[in-house]
Amino acid sequence: MFAINDNKTVQRMAPMLSRVLVVDPQPTGARVIGDQMRSVAKPEVWTAPTTDKALKLADKVNPQIIFCELAAEKVDGIAFTRKLRRSDFACRKAPVILLTGQATAAAILAARDAGVHEFLRRPFTVKDLVKRLEAVTLYRRDWVEAVAYVGPDRRRFNSGDYAGPLKRHTDTETTPEAARIAQALKIVKSAVEAVEDDRRQALRALSVQADELLEAGRTLGDQRLVEAATAFHHFLFEARSQADLKAADFERRAAPLLAYMPRHDDRRVVHL
Repeated sequence: MFAINDNKTVQRMAPMLSRVLVVDPQPTGARVIGDQMRSVAKPEVWTAPTTDKALKLADKVNPQIIFCELAAEKVDGIAFTRKLRRSDFACRKAPVILLTGQATAAAILAARDAGVHEFLRRPFTVKDLVKRLEAVTLYRRDWVEAVAYVGPDRRRFNSGDYAGPLKRHTDTETTPEAARIAQALKIVKSAVEAVEDDRRQALRALSVQADELLEAGRTLGDQRLVEAATAFHHFLFEARSQADLKAADFERRAAPLLAYMPRHDDRRVVHL
């Protein structure tokens, strides 16, 4: 077995692995994950046999990492992850690792688009497990809070398996401020358009992007951007208690920010 004192990397991960939720209708499968996790980090482990019970337990115990079957009786890993990401749970951003014996390309893409962090194929070794744990704890990805998508940056999906060159010219270790602003503005635009259809998530996405733009403005020393982001943030705070506001109202108040949207160089936009 893999003892925690045998490896400095595992020691670094251990504080982020103290509470584990395993979603699996098969007691044997859940026990295997629990036993292997205890051999790595000695966490508390909770198990749930269905998607519904897993969501209730996630809200109650606030797991730091979640293992979930991709598809099994009364367990839908993709649906579970999507609901978790759009919830108000304290653990909504917790890494989710899907477990499966087989996975089609369509299932992998659907999982990625639901906000899953990693896949772990059965049968697996403790070494395989540690590799995934390292990917989700020590190499955390940026969080994307949009309307159509909520979860970790999809460009780094299954990063535990990937050690090759970066795939796009926009893939850098630290996102340039111009790309960061472009991504935030793209989300603002889509969230404004969706505010009447999915008001709750649209407001959450807009608030997060206002913070991103405020920080980017401060980093760049762009006072106009700072003022526009601050004013929009104040508007969003008031909008939470004004249910009669329409998309046109949000668009009008977002206009000073959207004026920063790149018009001639689409390559600078980081695609979500």
